Amino acid sequence: MKTSIWKWLILIALVAWSVALVTPLNEKIKLGLDLQGGTSYTLEIDASQLPPGSDIKDARNRALEVIRNRVDSMGVAEPNIYPDGERRIVVQIPGMNAADRERASENIRKAAFLEFRVVHQENDQRIAKLFQERKVPENYEIVVLPNRGDRGDFWVRKGPPPTTEEREALKRFEQIGGYELLLERERIDNKEYFRPYYVRKNTQLTGANLKSASVGFQQFGQKVVEFSFDSIGRRLFANLTEDLRPGGVHNPDPNGRRYLAVVLDGTLYSAPFIRTSIPGGEGVIEGNFSLEEATDLALVLRAGALPAPLIVLEERTVDPTLGVDSVNSGKLAAGVGFLAVVIFTILYYHTAGMVAAIALVLNLVLLPLGMYLISGFFGLFGNTSLGTGSHAQLPVLTMPGIAGIVLSVGMAVDANVLIFERIREELALGKRLSAALEAGYNKAFGTILDANLTTLLAAAILFWQGSGPVKGFAITLSAGIVASMYTAVMVTHMIFNVLENRNLIHKLRMTQWVPKTRIDFIGKTRFTAAVSIVLLVVSAVVGFNRGPANFGVDFTGGQQLSMAFTQKAEVDTLRSQFNHAGLRDVSIQYQRMGAGEDQNEVLVLKVAGPEEGAAVRRVLADEFAASHFRLLQEDTVGPQVGRELQRSGLIAVGFSLIGMIIYITIRFELSFAIGAVVGLLHNILLTIGIYCLFGRQFTMISIAALLTVLGYSVNDTIVVFDRIRETRKLRGGRLDKAIANESINNTLSRTLLTSVTTLLSLVALLVFGSGDIFDFALALLIGIVVGTYASVFIATPVMLAVRPKTALESAKK
Repeated sequence: MKTSIWKWLILIALVAWSVALVTPLNEKIKLGLDLQGGTSYTLEIDASQLPPGSDIKDARNRALEVIRNRVDSMGVAEPNIYPDGERRIVVQIPGMNAADRERASENIRKAAFLEFRVVHQENDQRIAKLFQERKVPENYEIVVLPNRGDRGDFWVRKGPPPTTEEREALKRFEQIGGYELLLERERIDNKEYFRPYYVRKNTQLTGANLKSASVGFQQFGQKVVEFSFDSIGRRLFANLTEDLRPGGVHNPDPNGRRYLAVVLDGTLYSAPFIRTSIPGGEGVIEGNFSLEEATDLALVLRAGALPAPLIVLEERTVDPTLGVDSVNSGKLAAGVGFLAVVIFTILYYHTAGMVAAIALVLNLVLLPLGMYLISGFFGLFGNTSLGTGSHAQLPVLTMPGIAGIVLSVGMAVDANVLIFERIREELALGKRLSAALEAGYNKAFGTILDANLTTLLAAAILFWQGSGPVKGFAITLSAGIVASMYTAVMVTHMIFNVLENRNLIHKLRMTQWVPKTRIDFIGKTRFTAAVSIVLLVVSAVVGFNRGPANFGVDFTGGQQLSMAFTQKAEVDTLRSQFNHAGLRDVSIQYQRMGAGEDQNEVLVLKVAGPEEGAAVRRVLADEFAASHFRLLQEDTVGPQVGRELQRSGLIAVGFSLIGMIIYITIRFELSFAIGAVVGLLHNILLTIGIYCLFGRQFTMISIAALLTVLGYSVNDTIVVFDRIRETRKLRGGRLDKAIANESINNTLSRTLLTSVTTLLSLVALLVFGSGDIFDFALALLIGIVVGTYASVFIATPVMLAVRPKTALESAKK
C-alpha cells in the first residue's frame, strides 16, 4: 500500500506540473503560423562574404540580434526569431497583410551594408554620351522630361523588375575598369525613373562607425535620412569630403563637380555633389523617398549592419483566415478522433475499456509535460532552438503537431490492447483476476517496450533531419508515446489494483469480435508476394509517368501559390494566358482545401521562383479579374533547400533502417532484423506508389508520414516477432511455419484492433483536416494498411526464409 501511495503522489505531481505548463492556455500555448497566419523566413548567413577567420556561429548570433532589433522596431506583435543550426535563422511573423509582409521581407533581408563610394570624375560626360548615342541596357528605354534642364534625361524600366542576372549585367554595361554602373531611382508623378552613375567598386568609407540615423525633411517637404558618425567616422568622413570638394586633392578644379555615391546593400540611394568639406560628421541621404521608405532605411541603419548578407532559403506565407480554418479543423479532427477511439475501446473492453479511456484522458493531460521534456532532450542534440523564444516553456504548436497528437491517441490504445489481450489469454487459462492482471502486464511489457522504442527511434531521426513543422510533429508523437507508456503500463495497473482491492471488480468481461483463427498465413506467401509485385510495378509506372509532378516545391525548389477565387477559371484558359505572358512552365492544379461542409476548391500554381510568381499574380489580376483570385498561401523554397531535403529524407530513412536492424538483432536475431527491414522497404515503396496513384505530391510532411509508417510498421512487426519468440520457447526452440502461423493467429486480434483504433484517428484527420494534414493522413492511412498486411505476409515469411536452418530442420526438409 505504501508503494501504491507513492505512485499516486507521483501521478498527481506530474499532472499538476503538466497543467501548470499550459495555464493560462492563451498565454502558454503558442500557435505556429500555419494556425494563425503570417510569414516565415528561413535565412542563411552567406559565409563567403564573411572576413577570413570569422566564426560562423558568432556571425549567426550577431545577425540574430540585428534582425530581432529590426523586427521589434517595426512594432510586430510576438515575432518568433530563433537559430536553426550553425548558420541559419528562422523568422516567423504572425498575422501580416500583404503590404506589411513585403515591407518586413525587405527589412529582414537587407544586410544594411552602408558604403560611401566615389563616382567617376568624368561621370557627367560619359553619361551624357550614352544618352546622345541612344545606348541603353536591355529592357530599359530613354525618356526626356521637360523643364528639368540638363538633368531631364532618364532611363525607365520596361516590364517586370530586373532579375539578379540582369542587375549583374547592368553593372557591366559600357564597362569602365574599376567602376560599375549603378542606377539612382527617382520617383516623379508616381512613376520610377533612373539616372545612371559610374561608381568605383572600392569602398572609401563604410557605415561601421555610424552613430545614428533618422528621418528628416527638406525645405519643400522632401523626405531624407539624416545620419551622423562617431568620432572615428567624423574624421574619416571629413577627410573624404575635403578631398572631393572643389579645389580639393581629388578635385583641383574650383568649378569641378565630384559626386559621392551612398550605396546600401549594393543599391545606389543617392549621389550628392560635394560642395564643401563636412567636418561635423553629419550627412543626408536623398532618394526621393516616401515616408515609409525613409523610415525603413533609417531603421535598418540604426539597428546595425549584418555581419554578412543573408540568403533567403525559404519563405512561406499563410493567410490568417486559412490559419483560423486550420485551427478549427484541427480541433474538430482531434475531438472526433479522440471520441471515436474512446467509444470503440469502451464498447469492446467494457470495464477495462473505461480504465483505458481514463488513461487516454490522462495521456492528453500529461502531453504538455511530455512535449516539454522531449523538446528539451531533443534540443540538446539537435543544435537548434525549437522556436519558442527564451521565456516560452513549450514548443510552438503547428498543424503537424496537432496531427501528431491525434495519431498518438490512436497509437496509445495499442499498449492497452496488448495488455488486455494478454489478460484475456490468462483468464482463459483459468487464472484468478489478480493473477491474470499481473501476468498480463508482465508479458505485455517487453513487447510494448520494444515496439515503442523503435517508434521513438524513428521520431528522433525525424527530428534530427526534419524542418520546423516536422520537428513539431516528432516532438508531439514522441511525447504521446512516452505518456502512453506511462499511463498504459503504470496508471491503468494502479487503477485495476484499487478496483480489485476494494472488491469493485471480480472479473473482466471483454467482447471478442475476432474469433480464434487457424489461418495458414505462411502458406499464402506466393499469392501475396505476387499481389505486392503487381502493385509495386503499377505504381512505379504511374509515378514514372508523372515525373516531377510527384514532388512539391519542398523537393524541387521554386514557389507554390494557393489562390482562393469566386469564379473558377478553366485550366486551358489559364495556361493560354500564362503562355501568352511568356510563362510556359507553370504547374496548374485545382485542389480541395478545408474540412467537411466548409471544403473549398483552391487554385494551386507552381513556378520556378518569386519573379515568375509575381508575374503569374499580375496575369491573374489583369486577365482574370472576374475570378477575384486571392492569395491564401505562398511557399518559396530555394533549390539548395530542395537538394538538402532529398538528402535528409534519404538519410532519415537510411538511419531508421540501420537503427532498427541493430536494435532488432540485439533483441531477437539477425534473421528477424532482415525480415523486418524487408517488410519496411516493402511498406515504404508501396506507400509511395499508392500515394502517387492518388495524384498527391511529396513534401516534407509526406516524409514525416513515411517515417511514421516506418515506426508504426516495425511496431506491428515486433508484436508478431515477440509472440513468435515466446511460442518458440514453449515449443522447445523449434521455429518453422507452424510456429509462425500459430503466433500470427494469436496476435491477429491485437493487430486488427490496433489498426482500427489508429485508423479511427486517421479518418478524423482525413475528413476534417485540410491541406498538408490531409496529405499526411492519406499517406499514413495507406502506410498503416500496407504495414499491417506486411507484418503478416512479408516480414515473417522473409524471416523464415533467411534464418539459418538447424541440422534437424534441414534433414526434415
